[in-house]
Amino acid sequence: MEIISGPAISVRGLKKSYGDVAAVRDISFDVMPGEVFALLGPNGAGKTTTIEILEGYRQATSGEVSVLGFNPTHRMPEFRERVGIVLQQTGANTYLTVRETLDLFGSYYQDSRSTDEVLELVGLQDQSAAVVKRISGGQKRRLDVGIALIGQPDILFLDEPTTGFDPQARRASWEMIHNLTNLGCTVMLTTHYMEEAEFLASSIGIMVSGEIALIGPKQNLQSKSQGSRISFNATPQFNEMLQTDFKFSLTLGPDGFSTMESTDVANDLYQLTTLAKQQSVNLTNLQVKTRTLEDIYIETVENYSRTGRPA
Repeated sequence: MEIISGPAISVRGLKKSYGDVAAVRDISFDVMPGEVFALLGPNGAGKTTTIEILEGYRQATSGEVSVLGFNPTHRMPEFRERVGIVLQQTGANTYLTVRETLDLFGSYYQDSRSTDEVLELVGLQDQSAAVVKRISGGQKRRLDVGIALIGQPDILFLDEPTTGFDPQARRASWEMIHNLTNLGCTVMLTTHYMEEAEFLASSIGIMVSGEIALIGPKQNLQSKSQGSRISFNATPQFNEMLQTDFKFSLTLGPDGFSTMESTDVANDLYQLTTLAKQQSVNLTNLQVKTRTLEDIYIETVENYSRTGRPA
């Protein structure tokens, strides 16, 4: 791997239109070397178009894109040597063994990793002699990652890498991807699993309707959304008293739950339970939940859909 000075990926004013339809609308962001950057968003948000432009498979309408200092649209051999790509579906020859497949793809590069090293990285040592069509879906996905890693890429693009996995296979793949950063590899991934992004990503971007609605280091995004949610079932009269007499800000859900945001859980719970005891009200289904990346994601998408503006 080559030492990278400056951002591994730099995007400025990127736009992509298909006729009158704007798929990507003037987005800008950087991905630093060694970072795991997760690009999230609902279907049709522009994630795949953005990734395909960065990979060099699609040309931007306007804007500037740099990947490892290259314009990916030119698809120069030096660029292709340094980029690994894992698509949602790949076309490896199913009649070769796992080892033969990696040997074949390794032969395409001037300076490839050893097949044994890749087998260890992706956890397929025990399946090296197995024919590809005989291994499981999760193992095939690991082979896809192995094919992307064989050329010792500086950047790895992962498009929904664990779709269709069972929970155990997904968790094992997370550990594998997480370990890639120890090799100095920059990873950019798309996923619909918020838990996956929370586990893997150091930085996150949320796209909605072709725009970046929220972006930043994961820790910063979570710290800006501090707090917890206290939810419970109580009588309508008790809820009204909380709102009118004690100025509690409640959200009343259709499921009968009352929900309140809290930045001081211990104090708010004390007040709530004390008032309930004084009023002889039984609080049922009392729950306290810390805000997760999924909460931030849903709020960001809903806010953008409502206002048409980034967070």
